[in-house]
Amino acid sequence: MLVLSRKKGESIVIQDQIELTILSVEGDTVKVGISAPKHVDIFRKEVYLSIQESNRESVAPQQSDLKALIHQLRKVNNND
Repeated sequence: MLVLSRKKGESIVIQDQIELTILSVEGDTVKVGISAPKHVDIFRKEVYLSIQESNRESVAPQQSDLKALIHQLRKVNNND
């Protein structure tokens, strides 16, 4: 992990496309502004993890449904 120190108003640039700017520091809270192309998704980590979990849950039933379909197809083929 790269660790950088920045003061209010200072920025960090990532690959010429993403700029992080420190907007304010109040106690333990840092306000960060992010400029990035529209195609770059930006999420707070807790939201990102929630999206990943939802995606895993939505795929899991489909995998079991696929296994059931394969089982049914094998039965049909064995009956021929």
